[in-house]
Amino acid sequence: MTKRVLTVDDSKTMLQMLQFALKQGGFEVIQGENGQEGLDLLEANTVDVIITDINMPVMDGITFIKELRKKPKNKATPVLILTTESSQSKKEEGRSAGATGWIVKPFDPGKLLEVIRKVSP
Repeated sequence: MTKRVLTVDDSKTMLQMLQFALKQGGFEVIQGENGQEGLDLLEANTVDVIITDINMPVMDGITFIKELRKKPKNKATPVLILTTESSQSKKEEGRSAGATGWIVKPFDPGKLLEVIRKVSP
């Protein structure tokens, strides 16, 4: 069965790069451009892994993670933060919000697929 990944990023270029890498890796991809869109997509879809940016308009990635963790069906869904941020304080903020892992942009598609396979059930 094909695993489904939700990617949330306000950069159209990043969404395209993620979609290409994930589809090459055999994943089905759904995409949102901010945290609120991500939450709306999660209402209608079940996903195996979520990849989100932090700095986005409307709803940032940290708030998005906190909100999705409140929903029983997304309590255990692996969430990877994909961002240009690399400060320890941001990483801790992400972890305490409920993030599973942290990947710094620009990402290596092979490593990204490796991490997704490692965290997805």
